[in-house]
Amino acid sequence: MSPVLASAALFTIPLLALAAAPRLDALAGVMLGLVTFIATVIHRFAHRYLDGQPAARHFRRWFVAAVAASSVLVTAGDLRVLALAWTASSLSLHQLLTFFADRPQAQVAAHKKFLLSRLADVVIYAAVILLGRALGSYDLAALQATASALETLPMSVHVAGYLLVAGVALRSAQLPFHGWLIQVMEAPTPVSALLHAGVVNIGGYVLIRLAGLTALLPGVMNAMVIIGATTAVLAALVMMTRVTVKVALAWSTAAQMGFMLLECGLGAWELALLHLVAHSCYKAHAFLGSGGVVALQARRALIPVTSRPTVARWLGATLGSAAIAAGFATVTWPTSGVDPRTWVVTTVLALALAPFLARISPSGSWSVNAKLLGSALVVTALYAVWHVAFTALLPTPVAFVPGTMSLLIALGAFIALYVVQLMVSVRPRARALRTLHTWAFAGFHLDELFTRATCFVWPPRHERRPPSPIPAARTPSMPRAA
Repeated sequence: MSPVLASAALFTIPLLALAAAPRLDALAGVMLGLVTFIATVIHRFAHRYLDGQPAARHFRRWFVAAVAASSVLVTAGDLRVLALAWTASSLSLHQLLTFFADRPQAQVAAHKKFLLSRLADVVIYAAVILLGRALGSYDLAALQATASALETLPMSVHVAGYLLVAGVALRSAQLPFHGWLIQVMEAPTPVSALLHAGVVNIGGYVLIRLAGLTALLPGVMNAMVIIGATTAVLAALVMMTRVTVKVALAWSTAAQMGFMLLECGLGAWELALLHLVAHSCYKAHAFLGSGGVVALQARRALIPVTSRPTVARWLGATLGSAAIAAGFATVTWPTSGVDPRTWVVTTVLALALAPFLARISPSGSWSVNAKLLGSALVVTALYAVWHVAFTALLPTPVAFVPGTMSLLIALGAFIALYVVQLMVSVRPRARALRTLHTWAFAGFHLDELFTRATCFVWPPRHERRPPSPIPAARTPSMPRAA
C-alpha cells in the first residue's frame, strides 16, 4: 500500500505547488542547497556501494522520490504543500528502509517507523486544518502575519501548536518514540546517511519556518524545551555506552534532534538553523566514512597515552572555557546583555569546551597544549561568525524571551551532562556511575514496551520482494590453440 500512497502523494504535490507559489527566500535557498549537496554526495557514494545489488534500481527510484519531496518541502509557501511533501518524503524513505526485504529486523524497524509517521501525519494534518480555519489562510507568511496581529489567539491555534510539536517529536525520534531510528541500521549505509543527514532534520526546519507563530505560544515553547532537553540528556548518556559505530551515531542523532528542539523552544532559531546544517554535513560524512573507523582507531592507538585529568585540571578548564565563552557572547551579542538566551548559550558553550581543554596538561608538550588551546579558540571564533551569518538568513526577526522554567531546564540538562562526564573522567568506578551505566546500556528500557504495543496492535508483515536476477560474471575467453 505504501508505494501507491507515495506515488499518489508525489503526483499531487506538483499540482498543489503550481497553485501555491513557492517561497524562495534565503532560508529556502540554504535548505535547498543543503538538500542538493547531501543528495549528490550520497548518490555518488551509492553508485559504487550498491554496484551489483539486485535492488539497486529500487534504491535509485525511491531515493530520487525522497529528495524531490524534500526539495518541494523546503521551498513550499503553503502549509498544505509542506505537510503533503513531508508525508511523501516519509513514504519514500519507508521503501528505502525495506531495501533488504529478507531481513526480519529491518522489516520490524521499518514497520515501527511507518506507524509512527502515519500517526504524525494525523496530528500534523489536524494542526494544518485548525490553523487554516482559525487564521483564514494556509500561506505561511500570511498565516504568521495574521497571528501576530491578533491580540488574543483562539484556543484552536494553541491546540494546533501542541499538535505540531507532537508531530515533530514523532518524526524526529524523540524519546520514547526513538527505537526505530536505532534499529534501522539494517538498511544500507547510503540509506542511513540520507535518514540521519536529511529526512530526520525536517522537523527542525518546520519549526524554524513557523517561528513567527510558535513564538506567540508560550506553552508550546515550553513543551519543546521539556521534550528536547529530556531526549538530549538521555540519548547522550546512552550514546556513551555504545561501541558499534552506526548505533552510536544513531543515538547521537536522537540527542542532536533533542538539542535542536530545545534551541527552538528557547527561541534560538538561528542556532537551530546552524545546528541543522552542521549536523547534516557531519552525519553524512560520518556514515559514509564509517568503513574507515578501523584504520582511524589504529592511528589513534599510536598516540601516547596521557594522564587522566584531575579535578584541578577540570576546574581550570572550566574557568578557561567560561572566559572563552564570555568573549564569544561579547562579540556575538554586544547589546543584548539582558537577553537570558545569551547566558544559556554561553553556559552551554563553556560546558562543551571544558572537556576539550581538560586535556591540556602542565607536564605535557607545549606544542600539543598550544594546538588544543588554539583549536578551542578557532572553533569558538567560527561559531561566532556562523552565528551572525545564520541570523541574517532568518526570514524575519522574531522577538521572544523564554520563561524561567525553560531556562532552568536547559541549564540543568547540560550541567547534569557535564557532571556525569566529569565523574567518568575522575572517578570512573564510582558506584553511582556503575548503576547509571547499567540503565544507559539498556536504553533506560524505553523502547521495549513501545515495541510490544506496536506488534500487538498491528503486527508487521514480512513481505519478500522478488530479487532481480544477478548478471553472471563474464570470464575472459581463452585463445584457441592453433
